[in-house]
Amino acid sequence: MSVSYIPVQWNGFKHRYNLALALAVGLYLWIFVELGPALLGHASPITPPIHNARAFGSCAFLMMSVILMIGPLARLDGRFLPLLYNRRHFGVMTALVALSHFLFVFNWYFVFTPLPSWEALLFSNTAYDRALGFPFEAFGMFALLALLILAATSHDFWLSFLTPRIWKSLHYLIYPAYAAVVAHVTLGAAQGVRGLAFPALVWALALLVAGLHLAAWRKERGAAAAMGEWVPVCRPEEIEEGRARVVRLAGGERAAVFRHEGRFSAISNACAHQNGPLGEGRVVDGCVTCPWHGFQYRVDDGCSPAPFTEKVPTYRLRLRAGLIEIDARANPPGTPVQPLEAPR
Repeated sequence: MSVSYIPVQWNGFKHRYNLALALAVGLYLWIFVELGPALLGHASPITPPIHNARAFGSCAFLMMSVILMIGPLARLDGRFLPLLYNRRHFGVMTALVALSHFLFVFNWYFVFTPLPSWEALLFSNTAYDRALGFPFEAFGMFALLALLILAATSHDFWLSFLTPRIWKSLHYLIYPAYAAVVAHVTLGAAQGVRGLAFPALVWALALLVAGLHLAAWRKERGAAAAMGEWVPVCRPEEIEEGRARVVRLAGGERAAVFRHEGRFSAISNACAHQNGPLGEGRVVDGCVTCPWHGFQYRVDDGCSPAPFTEKVPTYRLRLRAGLIEIDARANPPGTPVQPLEAPR
C-alpha cells in the first residue's frame, strides 16, 4: 500500500494467472493457424494474412466472452471467485489480441487501394441505409476503440482521477463493445465461411453470456427479496480463525464476517481500492488483507492502519438461536463496532 498511488504488488498468483492466460492464448492461436485450415470449411482458399486475422479475431471474441462470464459465474458459485483476480490483466491482453486482428486486416485489405488506407477503411463502404452490405467494419472499429480505452484506463491512476463512479461507468463500455463484435462477425467475418456453423457458434456464446447474467440477477433478486433487516450467516463454529464467511445482503451488497481471536466482526466485502473480495483474505495482526493488492483494514472499525486513510463500511452482529446474524443496514465507513463474543 501507499498513501498516494499503489504499485501493483506482484505475487505468485498473479504470475501464474498471467502465464496461464498467455499460454491459453498462444495455444488457441497455434491450433487455429496450424490445424484450422483442415478443420474449417471455406468457400475459397484464403491467404495466410486473412487466416491469421481470423485467428486473432476469433480469439479476441472468445476472450471477451470469458471475461463477461466470470462475473456472473462468481455470483452463482463462489468457487469461481479466484477467476476475478486480475481480470483487468485479462482485459488488457484481449485489447492487444483485438489490435493484432485489426492490424492484419488493415495491412492486407487496404494496403493495395489507390486511396490512403485510412480513407479507404472509413469511406470505401458507406451503405449504412441497408442491412445487406452494411459496413460491418464500423462495428469492429467501435469495439476495438472501446477495448483500447478500457485497457488504457485500467491503471489505478484513472480510478482515482476519474473517481470510482465515473471509472466504473466507463468500463461498462465492455457490453456495447461485445454487442458490436457479435454484429461485426454476423455481418462480415462469416461471409467467407461455408455454412452457418461459425456464426451459430458466435451467437451461442453470446446467448450463454446473456443467460449467465440473467441467472445471476435472478438469484440475487430472489435472495434479496427473502431478507429482512437481520440476515442469518452461519453457526459460529463454521468460521475458521482468521477467515471469513461472505453473506449476500439486500440490494446485492456483500459483507464479510471474520473470526479474530475468538470474536466476530463484519465489514464490507468490497475493498475501497478496486472492490477486491476482502472475504477471501486473512486476518493478520487484527487487519484484513485484501488478496488483490494488499490493502488492509481493521476488522472492528473498517479503517486502514495509519498512515493510510481508506475505510469500508462495518456491520452489527448478534447471536440468535445458535446462529450469527448480521444487520443488513451498513454503518458508515470507519464506524467502530463492538465485536461479537463467541459462545462458551
